[in-house]
Order: sequence, then structure tokens, then C-alpha cells
Amino acid sequence: MTEELGLPGQDSDGGSEEVVLTPAELIERLEQAWMNEKFAPDLLESKPEIVECVMEQLDHMEENLRRAKKGDLKISIHRMEIERIRYVLSSYLRCRLMKIEKFFPHVLEKEKTRHEEEPSRLSPEEFAFAKEYMASIETYLKNVALKHMPPNLQKVDLLRSVPKPDLDSYVFLRVKERQENILVEPETDEQRDYVIDLEEGSQHLIRYKTVAPLVASGAVQLI
Repeated sequence: MTEELGLPGQDSDGGSEEVVLTPAELIERLEQAWMNEKFAPDLLESKPEIVECVMEQLDHMEENLRRAKKGDLKISIHRMEIERIRYVLSSYLRCRLMKIEKFFPHVLEKEKTRHEEEPSRLSPEEFAFAKEYMASIETYLKNVALKHMPPNLQKVDLLRSVPKPDLDSYVFLRVKERQENILVEPETDEQRDYVIDLEEGSQHLIRYKTVAPLVASGAVQLI
């Protein structure tokens, strides 16, 4: 795995540029996205470019195995690495689908109200799935329960009925880039806001909504 791959990114002026990654760096990006998604209470920004590049890389690795000489000891090692990457990719996608199913009305509401310059939290395929899932839930509720109720009770507000992601939950994180003056909200009315610095390499247990922007920017890694 020595060839380089390109991912779309942004330059310092906000324009688009291609970020060149080695296959090892690409897999590292996938593992970081997987860990963040696994431990974040909210659905994070979609990473369709990473998913697509990893799938292409897996196909390339499979092709290399087919061309390898039979009996080569490296085949079993590369096969285990392929299976490991497939597991991480599948787990990452499953985790996102579970969050979409759990918080679907809030996920779709955020997608509908986000500004054009904001990155989408849903890939096109996930967006289609979320809309179809919501339509299925509404149809099920209507056919099973709502049609048997008085007319004034035959509507349900899914945004109010389905719990929101708990952004006040606590997460473990490792700091990748030093951060200064991070505002920490009080846990009780008797306490005051206070500011902390996060040193590179340090680990913390902290309220998710305090560090959500840092997770999105890649400055911290959930663990």
C-alpha cells in the first residue's frame, strides 16, 4: 500500500483543493471517524469521500491478493488487514445508521435548516434512507394506532415524540492540537462558567457539547 490517494478539502481561503493521502493515512482517517462516531452522542458530519476511497482501496488490495503467488506467507497477513479494514468500515456505517434510526426527525430537521456553507451530516444515500425511514414510521403509526383515535388526536409531532441526542453527556477525549480558552459551562446554578486550556496529548472527561466543535474540526479525538 504505497500509492497516494486524493480527497477533496479546503484551502486557507475557503476554496477547494485536493488533499493527498497515503493509504495508511486514509485508513487512519477512517479509524478516527469511526471512533468519533462511536462515542459521540450526536450524528457527526458525513465522510463520503473517505468511505468511497477506502472501498476503492479494498478493491485494489483484493486485486493484489489475486495476483499474488500461492503459498506466499504475506497473503494471510494482507487478508487479515483487509478483513480488519472491512470491519471498521462496516462498524462505522452501522453506527451512523443506528443514530439515524434513533434520531431521524432531528437529523432531518437539522439537514433542512442548515446553512448552505455548512457541511451535511448525511450522505445522499443516508438522506434518502432517513426520509424513507420517517415515511415508514408515519405510515405505521397511522395504520396501527392513529386511525383508531379521535380526529383531533390523529396527528403526532415526531420532533417532540422522539428524544434528541443528549449533548450534555460526557465523553473521553485525547487532545491532538493544543486549545486555549475553552469555555466550560457550569453543572449547577451555583457555579460559574470557567475557561480551560487543553494541552496536546492530554486526555479529559468532559461534556460533549463543550468540545463538539473541536471534534468536528479534528482538534480532539474521542476515545
